[in-house]
Amino acid sequence: MPENTELNPGDEAAPGTPGTGENICPACNGSGKKDGGKCETCAGTGKVVEGIGGA
Repeated sequence: MPENTELNPGDEAAPGTPGTGENICPACNGSGKKDGGKCETCAGTGKVVEGIGGA
């Protein structure tokens, strides 16, 4: 199990979960900032964890 299991609001799963990967945060376009402050979707990281693949 991944060490960092803390989820940001925009994450679909914990980092390192099989079938997921990091993606640029859609709310701040990867900057980590929105509306003059920290992006709440990615907690300022600029990245979110999303499911990949699918059918």
